[in-house]
Amino acid sequence: MSSLLTGPVVDLETGAVIARPAALDASGHLRAAPMPMVLELPLRVVLAGAGALVPLHEALRRAGRHPREAILLLHGSCGVDDRPVLKVALDGLRNLGYLLGFGGAGAQSVPLDLIADAAPYLVELAPEVVARAPRDHRAASVARAVAMLARGVGAHVLAPGIADEAELATARGQGVRLAHGPLLAPGPDGRVRVPLPPAFESPDTGLLGPRVQELLLPAVTLPAAAKAEEAVAAFGHEPTITSVILVDEYQRPEGSLDRGRFLLSIASRYGHALHGSKPARRLADAPRTVPRTTPAVAAMQVAGRDAVRVYDDLVVTDELNRCLGIVRVSDLIRQVASARG
Repeated sequence: MSSLLTGPVVDLETGAVIARPAALDASGHLRAAPMPMVLELPLRVVLAGAGALVPLHEALRRAGRHPREAILLLHGSCGVDDRPVLKVALDGLRNLGYLLGFGGAGAQSVPLDLIADAAPYLVELAPEVVARAPRDHRAASVARAVAMLARGVGAHVLAPGIADEAELATARGQGVRLAHGPLLAPGPDGRVRVPLPPAFESPDTGLLGPRVQELLLPAVTLPAAAKAEEAVAAFGHEPTITSVILVDEYQRPEGSLDRGRFLLSIASRYGHALHGSKPARRLADAPRTVPRTTPAVAAMQVAGRDAVRVYDDLVVTDELNRCLGIVRVSDLIRQVASARG
């Protein structure tokens, strides 16, 4: 399996970097950067049983990372007889907190009905489909079908290897929100610049469902006892990080640090001296949580209850009140506006 995942995963609507490919240091250990990471994993490893996944869990533990901060992008084939085993394995990974994705959709060996049954967080289009789609209506039809399937099961679509504006425009036209590739590589200053769509171009969002889980972005999390200087480092790693969520040992949200207010407190006179070595939760707000099945309109009502925090990220939770990720209020506004338009 050759990988195109060499650069950041970018939200095409906001230009924000939401995840980066997993990287190893000189000793072969995962780098402990605060951004969510994407790890590519052959399906055969998942099918080999829980023991085969121990090195993955251990690598994350040694890096000080939680499975909730990792998107596992699965590649490879799965026979009919292996499907029951795969279902159990995926349920186990999901219960540990991993976000799951399937790669190569539309041209490689993962059947679409298997993807639908697994209800992943992410579906990555096959790179050859992305490359052909601007010039081949058949490939464009395949991309459209995968995008419709993903929306139907509440998953994001990822377009890999975006190399030029024609590929970017075609992906946007299919309603693809996440992408990576040479066109979206960071510039000399380390920032990603996403070309704006033409005024007449808008993604096909009419079929997007109203559930917040469809707008879910990975959260940047820190332990509830983390020091303020650790939060400063997390915000400093990537300028598009809008919040840091403080979580307990079970990944339940206990505090929310809004980028603007938190950094303003630290940057104020004597701010770092007063707060840097103290717990970050002293500067945190109570997390505003919404269950993953919450409709967008209802989530906007939650956001509007506090005028001071109306644009703070909402924390999306599962049935056990564990942090699944965040949803940005600006995304809610766009989706509701497009649905009513």
